[in-house]
Amino acid sequence: MKNYIAKRFLQLIPILLGITLLSFLLTNSGASDVISLMEANTGRVMSEEEKSRLRADLGLDKPIVQQYVVWLGKVLTGDMGKSFVSGKPVFSTFLSKLPATVYLTITSILLTVVISIPLGILSAVRRNKIADYLIRFLSFIGNSLPNFFVSLLLIYFFSLKLNLLPVMGNSAGWKSVILPTMTLALSMASKYTRQVRAVVLEELGKDYVQGARARGVGEKRILYFSVLKSSMLTLVTLLALSIGSLLGGTAIVESIFMWDGVGKMAVDAITMRDYPVIQAYVIWMAVIYVCVNLVTDILYHYLDPRIRLGQEGA
Repeated sequence: MKNYIAKRFLQLIPILLGITLLSFLLTNSGASDVISLMEANTGRVMSEEEKSRLRADLGLDKPIVQQYVVWLGKVLTGDMGKSFVSGKPVFSTFLSKLPATVYLTITSILLTVVISIPLGILSAVRRNKIADYLIRFLSFIGNSLPNFFVSLLLIYFFSLKLNLLPVMGNSAGWKSVILPTMTLALSMASKYTRQVRAVVLEELGKDYVQGARARGVGEKRILYFSVLKSSMLTLVTLLALSIGSLLGGTAIVESIFMWDGVGKMAVDAITMRDYPVIQAYVIWMAVIYVCVNLVTDILYHYLDPRIRLGQEGA
């Protein structure tokens, strides 16, 4: 198992290096001059001598490959530069935004699991009955609604009409997270309910289920101890993808609710063309997705004996 994890980890290193190289080249090959952007964002007028001296201090007068090597070395030591807008260190700014995004990710995933798995199982067990039709109809509607529209509906009813929850921001404690969590969980739960239903129906039609029924095993025991265990691979894959996207920051939802997280930080940085912050966000997204894929592969290794046997045979 240790050899498998080490091998998978080594395979991810070239991917991360390739992503950092690509993002650095794309960011620094734009038509806009970095010094001019800093001058425009800070509102300070610089002379040509100051601009030349600042380019030399930032290493912008060196070849692009040498700039990348220097930048990557600083990143590996935790130095991601300073923001063009605020002038603050990018790494500390990023760390200050991360807890809000992690908090929103945890609440959204928990609510999605609580909604989608029971409804998906109920829909599969009650196939082609009223409960099944109702759950499928509601999941279809929820999956069709874009996040920005759902967020506006929730704000209108729960904040403006009922005056129960704050409209935006994350300064009202646990009440602040309810609306963005509901917005994210509604679309994810609608999609995952249909996926859980499809997977459970597929497992219920297999021979081992028929054999268990012939031996007199109860339906609940078959469902909870056999069918759900066999369905875990699909559910783990879905949740892993969602965790990756949520940890990357859901830009639209965070911007609408003014949730001070990583997604809103990225939107603000793109708007202001704050390149160091954008590069930090790209690195974060790359690290999150490769780590999520690594954890998913390890879970596959534990959940599916066929994967372990295939690797041992190889």
